[in-house]
Amino acid sequence: MQIYLNGELTNTPCQNLMQLIQALALEGKRFAVEYNQQIIPKSKLEQISIAQHDRIEIIHAVGGG
Repeated sequence: MQIYLNGELTNTPCQNLMQLIQALALEGKRFAVEYNQQIIPKSKLEQISIAQHDRIEIIHAVGGG
């Protein structure tokens, strides 16, 4: 299926937000997810199903100095 991930049309086999986070290797890291203009708590990621043309923004913190 195709979704908009950070503004770009992307193909994904993922069925929910947790699977998407795992596919992007972000599990265990600091990140925030916006799903169709709503911030989703990490505790709800597995419960939110992804549908065709959903808009998902993922922001993750990168350390540095």
